[in-house]
Amino acid sequence: MIEVQNVTKYYGQVCALNHVSFDVQKGEIVGLLGPNGSGKTTLMRILTGFFPPTEGKVRVAGLDVETSSLEARQRLGYLPESVVLYPDMTVTSFLNFCVRVKGNAAAQRRSQVNRVLHECSLEHMAQRHIGTLSKGYRQRVGLAQALLCEPEVLILDEPTVGLDPNQVIEMRDLIKSLAGKTTVLLSSHVLHEVGLTCHRVVIIDKGNIIAEDTAAGLSEKVQGATRIQLRVVGPQAEILSALRALSNVTEVQPQATSDIDGDGHRFVVLSPEKTIAREVAQVIVNRGWALHELMPTTLGLEELFVRLTGTGEQRQEAA
Repeated sequence: MIEVQNVTKYYGQVCALNHVSFDVQKGEIVGLLGPNGSGKTTLMRILTGFFPPTEGKVRVAGLDVETSSLEARQRLGYLPESVVLYPDMTVTSFLNFCVRVKGNAAAQRRSQVNRVLHECSLEHMAQRHIGTLSKGYRQRVGLAQALLCEPEVLILDEPTVGLDPNQVIEMRDLIKSLAGKTTVLLSSHVLHEVGLTCHRVVIIDKGNIIAEDTAAGLSEKVQGATRIQLRVVGPQAEILSALRALSNVTEVQPQATSDIDGDGHRFVVLSPEKTIAREVAQVIVNRGWALHELMPTTLGLEELFVRLTGTGEQRQEAA
């Protein structure tokens, strides 16, 4: 449904995007991640027809965004990071205005507005003036206008920015409910939310695609080892020494504990062997220590992002 083929964009002599290519399949929810200045916003604007690429092709629902711009835009909905709303209009009057601008047939306008009011849980706010709504509800109104006319493709730029935790959960559930019927590409800097919402992640840095996979797939590629987490009751130094002495263990990382852990100590064990959990459990039992928890784990999306983009200390060193 979205095809990006060798897209390059220059601003004067500055290369914002460098031969970017990826696809988003029908009904898929894909997250676009990248640090500030990575090229995310430029790519979003090219996808939505705001300006053309310097090189390359973009297709939305099979239509070239340059040569069939109007037809392509009729098939997509767009929620920009800073959505423009009219505070003096009611929610219903604003959506009626939007559906007319989108050229929907007069006979279908009321049903379209009622549909998005329901999908975005805005029925009880329908007659409220937009200027009186909270940030979360204004964001819902923005998403509702993007969903008018049942777009095949939905482009969302930072859809949870500025929302409180409850509003973030509601927005996440709303986006997830679109899976299978609407193709969604969303950009975000909230890595945890992308991991919970998206089927797949595309990471862009300095105008280049540097990774593309599921969060689990990226974790496996980057960490390159089996990773297990355990909680053991016993002398921490002795446990650490025994685990590090195992021939198939490459690294043991002590972890912070909380009050609920009691006398237990937490560790993360890395090994190239997929059966390392059995060896770890055996050595703990043989030493007479209590094993309260043992489970496979993966790198979090935040840690993956840092490793792949070189943010944090690496970027500071390069500055």
